[in-house]
Amino acid sequence: MTTFHVLTLFPEMVENGLNTSILGRAREKGLLRFHTVNIRDYTADKHRKVDDYPYGGGAGMLMQAQPVFDAHRAVLEEIRGRRGGEAFPQGPVRTVYLTPQGRPFTQAMARELAGEEELIFLCGHYEGIDERVLDEVVTDRVSIGDYVLTGGELAAMVMIDAVSRLVPGVLGNDESAQTESFHRDLLEYPQYSRPEVWHGKGVPQVLLTGDHRKIRAWRLAESEKLTGQLRPDLYDRYLQKRQVVGRLSRRKRRNIHMMELLERGLGEVLYAEGENVLLAGPGKLYMADAGSLEEAERMLESGFGASGPARGWELCSPSPFVKEVLVQRWGGQVLMECVQACYTRREPLPVRHRDIRVLGEEWLGELQKRYSLAGERYLRERLAKGGVFGAFLEGRLAGFIGLHEEGSMGMLWVDEDCRRRGIGASLEAWLINRLLERGETPYGQIEAGNLGSIRLQERLGLYLAEGSVWWVEDSRGMDG
Repeated sequence: MTTFHVLTLFPEMVENGLNTSILGRAREKGLLRFHTVNIRDYTADKHRKVDDYPYGGGAGMLMQAQPVFDAHRAVLEEIRGRRGGEAFPQGPVRTVYLTPQGRPFTQAMARELAGEEELIFLCGHYEGIDERVLDEVVTDRVSIGDYVLTGGELAAMVMIDAVSRLVPGVLGNDESAQTESFHRDLLEYPQYSRPEVWHGKGVPQVLLTGDHRKIRAWRLAESEKLTGQLRPDLYDRYLQKRQVVGRLSRRKRRNIHMMELLERGLGEVLYAEGENVLLAGPGKLYMADAGSLEEAERMLESGFGASGPARGWELCSPSPFVKEVLVQRWGGQVLMECVQACYTRREPLPVRHRDIRVLGEEWLGELQKRYSLAGERYLRERLAKGGVFGAFLEGRLAGFIGLHEEGSMGMLWVDEDCRRRGIGASLEAWLINRLLERGETPYGQIEAGNLGSIRLQERLGLYLAEGSVWWVEDSRGMDG
């Protein structure tokens, strides 16, 4: 469940806006939770006053620091109470302040925030909020557009709506969030419904053929045309990514992880010069390649700045030069050395074991018992997003496989007493077929030395890249 906390002077306005339609139904199903907090309840003033004149003069009033800080602290205490007193893991709770001075809100930011279990939105009024409390509690300053509203409530509801619909189960069809406007920096293609002919206008014939490959190609072409006409800024960004994908495709097996990050709309280009590429993925995940030590240093400094990547970063690279710079200069430590494998054919694979299902969050405990390479928070997030799939024998969970947040196949596990029955092969073949249906190229990374898993990839027809792929992480850990 994703919980949205809203600090506001007008809780009724927010509650009325969020507890209806799709969001209201998702709340009733237990997929979302809305928690509004009236900032006035935390003022020390007996008249419930929360504003005062700004130092230095100027028009209007300013919201004071004390009631905002205390309201925010109350939310943190509420979160800890629901978690049985446990501190929130891996850093502060994301707190978004809605302000015209913030970063522009985008679909990419919505995807990023959808991965959070708890989100706090701070709604300002009057001339704003005392800067000192903003520095104390806010993690993100966000703007929904270049205009001024009377308060932050409408902006908060816009963001909550955009983030909520990316939470698995909210839309009822999780594919909807993957194929609409702004996915891959493209506007959505035209859509048609019954009747087949209306006012003398017919449905495009390709949509009546049932040929899903042709339909996908038509929809892509229409999206490209519309984006070029209506949003040339988006189309330029889309073309830049296509150019980067084209350069990476010259060494497809080596670079498939970066190609798919861009193709699936999960990454942004931070640096691209020749064969040297730096991409930003979900959260604090990055991918990079460079042909020399000097090029790696120049690329990483240009992409991250002199202070380096945000604390808590992870980076995946097939370049030993990138690995070396990360370790020597940015405080990195090698987490894992892997072999990369990809399935480049379009034919689906046979699946011997048919009882394979999407696993829900109720399976968290079972996964933790079996799979120790990922922490509770990551497994919970993958389950919440419908990214873990289990194979069942006689109603019992016998093994599972997952999709990592950057798009690679992984987390493959089969119980000891169920091995040598082809369950692992069935799980991976099933997932490969699922990705092929979505028009994606399946790939995965196997820890170097895991010969059994490497042989499985070869039996299934995946191609292995030459050389290694390294995962390097920030040795300092996360912020907070």
